[in-house]
Amino acid sequence: MKILVTGTAGFIGSALAVRLTERGNQVIGIDNINAYYDVNLKYGRLTRDGIDPQKALSGLIVQSEKYSHYKFLKMDLEDRAGLLELFKNQKFDRVCHLAAQAGVRYSLTNPDSYIQCNIVGFLNILECCRHYPVQHLLYASSSSVYGLNTKYPFSTHDHVDHPVSLYAATKKATELMAHTYSHLFRIPTTGLRFFTVYGPWGRPDMALFLFTRAILENRPIEIFNNGAMQRDFTYLDDIVSGVIKALDQPAQADPHWNGTLPDPSRSSAPYRIYNIGNNAPVELLDFIRALEKALGKEALKTFLPLQPGDVPNTWADVSDLVKDLQYQPATPIEKGIEQFVRWYREFYKI
Repeated sequence: MKILVTGTAGFIGSALAVRLTERGNQVIGIDNINAYYDVNLKYGRLTRDGIDPQKALSGLIVQSEKYSHYKFLKMDLEDRAGLLELFKNQKFDRVCHLAAQAGVRYSLTNPDSYIQCNIVGFLNILECCRHYPVQHLLYASSSSVYGLNTKYPFSTHDHVDHPVSLYAATKKATELMAHTYSHLFRIPTTGLRFFTVYGPWGRPDMALFLFTRAILENRPIEIFNNGAMQRDFTYLDDIVSGVIKALDQPAQADPHWNGTLPDPSRSSAPYRIYNIGNNAPVELLDFIRALEKALGKEALKTFLPLQPGDVPNTWADVSDLVKDLQYQPATPIEKGIEQFVRWYREFYKI
């Protein structure tokens, strides 16, 4: 298969591109390498995957020097004409759309970037899949869509109509847009709601990265909601395995779907929504204790109130993903944090 993966200078996209390539798929990755966070980390991921960062900036398709089946192209999702030309020339079998403007707090001060990337960019992907049909479009949603929901664990069978950040609203919008194109044009689409992904090469704006850096620099870490937080932390390797399982099984119409009692996770169209998480929420203070153990150093702590746009708890019901795709996360939080700390020390030579 020839697969387009968007966001391959990013945390999850980079790892996914390698895994797909290693199993024999032809992969073309795209990313705009924006400056939302340190681009040196993005260049580091590209280099790890055999892509010369200087060549990547040329705007031409670059062959990986490490993987014969992997190529990279610097491109903006907002470049509709460029995307259409890429789809026309490459004739993709499947698309895995992970690129997005991420971050909850950033959306409070930079709302326009979320509309352009997450809404306009996704519309362009959908239009490309419409005009140059693919077997399956898989895309990243987020646990943020659950917003004010307080029924735990979060279930895809429940409605999610009360987002508390613009980021969450754009992710909910992508699910609605995907359903429309699945219904109108019979494009098989699967949305995965990611739950707090962590691991080596992770994003610098995420808690694990921020905490690790602050502890090593003897600065206090900021603990929001006065520590009364839970997160369904999910290790990168488990996420990538789940994404590949979902990508390999195109969404199908549910013949038993009932419009009088509509299930939000499926449809009479070839459309599915899954949670992808660890199904084991961790207390934030327990998470910090595991990090302190891995670092061999105690954190200085500053306790703060819940931030606008944040939710106190996340907990994924992944039973559908287990039943349908045999998904099984297997990495304990202690092991995952140890792997991150080992990578962090090596990358930053600490």
